[in-house]
Amino acid sequence: MNRVSTTPVEIVVTGGESSKRIDVFLANRDPTFSRSALQRLIGEGRILINGQTIRPSQKIKPGDRIRLEVPRPEPLDLKPEAIPFDILHEDAELLVLHKPAGLVVHPAPGNWSGTLVNALLHHFATSGVTPSHIGGKERPGLVHRLDKETSGVMVIAKTDQAHRALAAQFKLHTITRVYEALIWGVPKKGHGLIELAIGRDTKERKKFSARTTKPKPSATDYQVEERYGKIAAYVRLFPRTGRTHQLRVHLTSIDHPILGDKTYGGAKVMSVAGVTIPRVMLHARTLGFTHPNGGEYHEFDVPCPPDMEQVQDLLRAAMAH
Repeated sequence: MNRVSTTPVEIVVTGGESSKRIDVFLANRDPTFSRSALQRLIGEGRILINGQTIRPSQKIKPGDRIRLEVPRPEPLDLKPEAIPFDILHEDAELLVLHKPAGLVVHPAPGNWSGTLVNALLHHFATSGVTPSHIGGKERPGLVHRLDKETSGVMVIAKTDQAHRALAAQFKLHTITRVYEALIWGVPKKGHGLIELAIGRDTKERKKFSARTTKPKPSATDYQVEERYGKIAAYVRLFPRTGRTHQLRVHLTSIDHPILGDKTYGGAKVMSVAGVTIPRVMLHARTLGFTHPNGGEYHEFDVPCPPDMEQVQDLLRAAMAH
């Protein structure tokens, strides 16, 4: 992939900063950088301190002037792919679909093909639609996303006007969203509110937690719908905010991680009562929004997929013995 350089960025280290390695300092400041990527940029002489080339282990101190020249990737030439997905509704402004578990939403390193974006590009090309590119060419029409292993309802914008209108609703949290999850253990209360400010974890960059330099307020209501003895429960979740990994982090914070979520729950959530859990047991069941054209409220509901229903049946059977 050819790269072109951006305008250099200058950062002055403030008096409140403690002495730490330059690669750690920059990775904490901008989580889009991995330490390995920063170390590569340092090796290429693209990061300087006070005009001097440095090593990744060099410590910063107040008053240091850091200069970064970050290469910008040229736009990707993404290929349309005939990947099936269930269309729940489609009109001139938007598309509502059921994303299956296991499908990555948008391309990223290691997943340049086989994503929902590749599938959407094929669908739009065959129907003669030029989707909204407000989110960039790599995210045609994407107003929100679901994690790879999460199934459920998504809305895709087909016009810039629809994209702006839907994005505003997500930002104002006026979207109706209901999720279903199978969780480890059973909460003492049948319902409750989890409030925890979260952001990218300072030590494990692929995770989100309260251990972060940029905490963002987040809140989730939960309702216990079914208990499987004391080992697991089926809950409905009503997120009031839309942070990355919010539901997974919030449930882990109350010691009830989602079954199948090894990242946050560890090995214990991969098998309970002899039942092997095939994936993260999280499903985006309901999505409701005001249509950008005409202002009518639309709501779409997709029940639990078969793999989650099967795990529930097995848990019920395990409790019956």
